[in-house]
Amino acid sequence: MKLPKLMGIASGIALSSTMALAWSISGVVTTTQGQPLGGVEINSFNYAGVSAASADDGTFTISNDGQSAIASKKASNLAIHMEGNMLIIYNVDGDLKVSVINALGKVLKESSIDHLQGIVSLDLGNLAKGAKFIRINSDHSNSTFMVTDKGVKSLKKEGDPLPAVTFSKAGYKNFPYQAKAEVETNVVIRMEADTNPTSSSTVQPPQSSSVVASSSSVAPSSSSVAAPVIDCSGKTAKAGDQNMSVTVDGKKRTFIMHVPSAYKGDKPVPLVVDYHPIGGSGSQQEGGTTYKAQTDPEGVISLYPDGTAKGGGGMMGNMPGWNVGPCCSNDDDVKFSREMINAVKEIACIDPQRIYATGFSMGGGMSNHVACFMSDVYAAVAPAGMDLNKTNSAQCNPERPISVINFRGTNDGTCRYEGGDSGFNDGLNFLGAQGTFKFWAEKNGCQGSPSKNKDNCDEYSNCRDGVKVVLCTKQGGGHEQGDGRVGWPFLKQFTLPASFVK
Repeated sequence: MKLPKLMGIASGIALSSTMALAWSISGVVTTTQGQPLGGVEINSFNYAGVSAASADDGTFTISNDGQSAIASKKASNLAIHMEGNMLIIYNVDGDLKVSVINALGKVLKESSIDHLQGIVSLDLGNLAKGAKFIRINSDHSNSTFMVTDKGVKSLKKEGDPLPAVTFSKAGYKNFPYQAKAEVETNVVIRMEADTNPTSSSTVQPPQSSSVVASSSSVAPSSSSVAAPVIDCSGKTAKAGDQNMSVTVDGKKRTFIMHVPSAYKGDKPVPLVVDYHPIGGSGSQQEGGTTYKAQTDPEGVISLYPDGTAKGGGGMMGNMPGWNVGPCCSNDDDVKFSREMINAVKEIACIDPQRIYATGFSMGGGMSNHVACFMSDVYAAVAPAGMDLNKTNSAQCNPERPISVINFRGTNDGTCRYEGGDSGFNDGLNFLGAQGTFKFWAEKNGCQGSPSKNKDNCDEYSNCRDGVKVVLCTKQGGGHEQGDGRVGWPFLKQFTLPASFVK
C-alpha cells in the first residue's frame, strides 16, 4: 500500500493543544417584521476567536476550525488518513472501536477490533463520500475526527460544550443563542429593535479619590517577613490530569489538576488557576488556554475549575459561569477558589508566593474579580476578554496592591471594548478596557502616565510596592484568549509578599 503524504495525516500528538470537534451554525438574521438584517456581528461566548457577520440578505454561517484536545494518551497517539474509500488508522495499541457518524449524530457504520498494534485499514465503501465524523474509542476514551473530501479537519475532546453565540448590531437588542447540535442549518434569528439603547459613554472609571487605598491599609512588604520554608515530603501528586473536587457550602465543586511531566515534586512550583468562559468547562479551558504550553516546560501545575449555572431559566441561567457580581452564578466562587487551592497544596508541592489567576471571557471577568477579593492569595492575574463591571468594582477592596495584565480586542462583539451594558439582561455593566485599566492603576496607586512596554502593551510601571498594571490591546481583535507568551512572563515576575502566606 502506498503510504500517504505526511500533510494528509491528522495526528493527535501534533494537534492536541489546539484541535476540537468542528461545529457550524447557519441560517438567516431578520428583524421582528421578517426583513433580512445584514451586518450583524456574531461572536461565540465559549470559543475564543470565533466570529462572523450576516450578509446583506441576512444569511450567515459561523463555525470553528475544530480547536481543542483529545481525550487519552492512547487516543492522542492516533493518526488517521483517508485514501479513496479506505480509512487508515496509525499508532493503534490495544482494543479499537470505530464509528462513522453523520452530522445528525446517527451511527452509519461501526466496527470493533481487539488486541491491535500498528496500522489498521477499514473500507468505508460509499460512506467515504461527503463530510462525516469518525469516532474512535481507544483505551476507553473517545476521539472524534471530522473527515471531508479535502481531508481530515478536526478532533474533539470528549465532553467539550456546544457553542453559545451572540448576535449584535447597533440599534438592536443582543440576541444570545445556544446551539443544540454540532451542525445546525436553517436557523432563524429575529432581532428586536432597541428603543432605549444605553450609551456606553456614560460608563466612567472610578475616580482615584474613591479607590486608592491608603498606604496604612497595606500589609508589610515581603522584605520584613522571612519567606516560608516549603516541605515537599509526603506530596503525592504525579504527572497527568486528575479530576478533583471540594465541598463548598454543602455543594460538590469540581476541577481538573494538570501536573506536567516536568514536575518532579522535589521543589515548590508555581500554580496557575485558569477560569473558563460562560457556558464552558474546566476541560474546555484546558484545551483552549494559551498558558499551558508556556508553563508545562517549567513544571508549573495548573488548575481548571468548573463554574456553576445560576438557574432561573433562559440561556444565561442554564450556562455554567462565575459569580462576578449580578451574574452568573449563585455560588461563592471566591470561597471555592480558596478551598480548591488549599486542597491542591495538600498533595502537590506548591510555592504559596507564586499562585496566579488567568481566564477567558467570563473567566477573564473572574480573574479580574479575584484580584479584588483574593489579593492575599494570588500574586498577579492575567484576565482576557472581559472587564470589571460596576457592581464588583464598587465592592473591590484588595488587601494589597496587585499586578494585573488585561488582554482585550477592539472588535470584541461579546464584551465591547468601550464597555457599557452587556446587552444580555444579566445586570452586567462594564467599565470597558480603558476604564478597567485606569481603575487598576488608581487602585494600585500608580503615578504618571502609561507607556508602551516591550510587548507594545500600555503599562503603568510606577505603582506602589513595585506592582504593574498593563493593558494589551489587539487592534481589530475579537473575543479571544489571552496570549500566554506575553502573560506568563508577566505573571511569574511577581511574588506574593511573605506576610500574606498562611
